[in-house]
Amino acid sequence: MEKVKAVIFDMDGLMIDTERLYFDVERLIARNFGKEVEDQTLWKMMGRKPLEAITIFAKDLGLDISPEELLNIRDDLFVKKLINEVEALPGLFEILNVIRGKMKVAIATGSPKKFLEIVLDKLKIEDYFDVFVTSDEIEKGKPDPEIYIMAAKRLEVIPAECIVLEDSSNGALAAVRAGCYTIAVPSAYTNRQDFSFVNYIARDLKDAAEKINEFLG
Repeated sequence: MEKVKAVIFDMDGLMIDTERLYFDVERLIARNFGKEVEDQTLWKMMGRKPLEAITIFAKDLGLDISPEELLNIRDDLFVKKLINEVEALPGLFEILNVIRGKMKVAIATGSPKKFLEIVLDKLKIEDYFDVFVTSDEIEKGKPDPEIYIMAAKRLEVIPAECIVLEDSSNGALAAVRAGCYTIAVPSAYTNRQDFSFVNYIARDLKDAAEKINEFLG
């Protein structure tokens, strides 16, 4: 591969345990409609633009409500949980310190800017990053590669010069399609998904940091 010049982080489920928060909220919403949501539906939603994800949710559950209205319900519930419960996943600060000052760093998240800003504020990590790309700025969500192509462009590198860290199959596929070196860091919510197509599957962020260190030597 090309000389690595940048690292791009997914956010949800990789840097912070938001998958748990999303799953809790979405299961609550389903129960409020007298339904149960399958894990397969929740997996399909991962990494996608919010409206696209909630449309999948509504369709799979057969809900008679507009996706826009349903998204507002979910966002109101999610913001409260995010503010009160967000915390960095183990190894996040270690990996950020490994690459700090050595490569350009970005976040490319399927979440909207308002959620990203809460996370940056609560964890005090904004200064670690050079570039941010959110779902508000793209036409197509993951697994489409648009978000990673945009992040690379803003970092002023080509995708082949980027390492991407992802926890979901949808996100990892987006990174691979963009042409990035892709490290999957599966979570408890995604470890049964298919990651056979990525460059490296890390046990956790510490393992991912050690892999990235190989490119810094």
